[in-house]
Amino acid sequence: MIQLKSEAEIQNIRKASKIVAGVLEGLKSFVKPGCSTKDLDKKAEQFIEKAKATPAFKGYRGYPACLCTSVNDAVVHGIPNDYRLKEGDIVGLDVGVELDGYYSDAAITVCVGKVSSQAKKLVEVTREALYKAIDKAQPSGRIGDISYAIQSCAEGNGFSVVRDYVGHGIGTNVHEEPGIPNFGQPNTGLKLKVGMALAIETMVNMGDWRVKLLDDGWTAVTTDGKPSAHFEHTIAITDNGPEILTKYG
Repeated sequence: MIQLKSEAEIQNIRKASKIVAGVLEGLKSFVKPGCSTKDLDKKAEQFIEKAKATPAFKGYRGYPACLCTSVNDAVVHGIPNDYRLKEGDIVGLDVGVELDGYYSDAAITVCVGKVSSQAKKLVEVTREALYKAIDKAQPSGRIGDISYAIQSCAEGNGFSVVRDYVGHGIGTNVHEEPGIPNFGQPNTGLKLKVGMALAIETMVNMGDWRVKLLDDGWTAVTTDGKPSAHFEHTIAITDNGPEILTKYG
């Protein structure tokens, strides 16, 4: 059974979300050619420590970093390393924090310098799909409405949606029910209710939707080697509709 959050709990998630948004805003200025993904992880940890919060990902099922850095054909869960970003790369930055027992999670994909027109379109459409999905997170709507909004936006622009990874509920755990796929049909799935806190994620591939896991046990990449983009917001469903808790600039 899905546990609905009280206003006090939403307020706690809102506080954690403000930190997540600040971390992503802070990281964007460091994304440039020559910066390593490990450098970005160190910056993320510094931002989180300064906010007196705890990294949600570090140590989670053995994950070794605070940040997920997914470059080009990496879809999600890329482990920061010594790779130095190059002009034309795109990099997904996914971060979560815990504050006073409550979690928040968000992601952006950033272009490194000047990128190809197709890569730029991929990033823009993936972001657009996220906001179209959030618009469907209405009381008395259904999970399928969110999923269909993502799929129709991505596929309508000639891209594909990842099927092996999904968005999720969030609260006193970083991953809770329900799962929120990037594909589906309207008016299907779990009914949405006031008090739900959701981490809605859009994961969109330039080519085929299929992905594979690298030997590190974490990094998911596209099977065809084409780029992928990832955006995510933590939201709350209120009487007035969806509230974006991790709103960044």
